[in-house]
Amino acid sequence: MASKKIDRLSFDATLEELETIVHQLEQGSLPLEEALKQFEQGVHLVRAGQQKLEQAEQKIQILLSKAAGSDQLAPFQPEQGEE
Repeated sequence: MASKKIDRLSFDATLEELETIVHQLEQGSLPLEEALKQFEQGVHLVRAGQQKLEQAEQKIQILLSKAAGSDQLAPFQPEQGEE
């Protein structure tokens, strides 16, 4: 899967793809070259997932600041136990 295709995946699809790769690597039956390729793909998926989470957090901060009537971003503070 190319990097551009990864960027188009939803967060859930990114996680599913990553779980598939982890399962394949854990089985240990892939040839070394294929395992390295899958590992590299997994790294790209992790980075894409982190970016999607950061974007979601930024949107939450914007929505919270608008709800508070402020044009400045308010830091997102999750409730206790959600971290």
